Amino acid sequence: MSANTLEVTEGVQYQTSDDILTYTITTTNTASSPSSATAKAYDESVDKDVTSTVFPTNSPSVSGDVITLSPLRALTTDHSYRIEVTFVVGADTYKRYFRVKCQY
Repeated sequence: MSANTLEVTEGVQYQTSDDILTYTITTTNTASSPSSATAKAYDESVDKDVTSTVFPTNSPSVSGDVITLSPLRALTTDHSYRIEVTFVVGADTYKRYFRVKCQY
């Protein structure tokens, strides 16, 4: 992650509507040893929270400084999704995001 932006350094990701992919983010540039990770998904093309559709099993896990999201699925072709990940380090709560563009 970049220290001066809320978007993770992994940047924009690309996925097809048939793909089921698991994404990870590393928190090292922000803070170490995250806990209590949560994820939300927004379809930016229609300005709608689609978390329950694209993350039907929404159980992010943490190992060291890496947060592993549940598999992302059921995307709509030609739509852009903003994936927001919230996590806790000590008494601080952080929110970071990345985008996934669905092609094909």
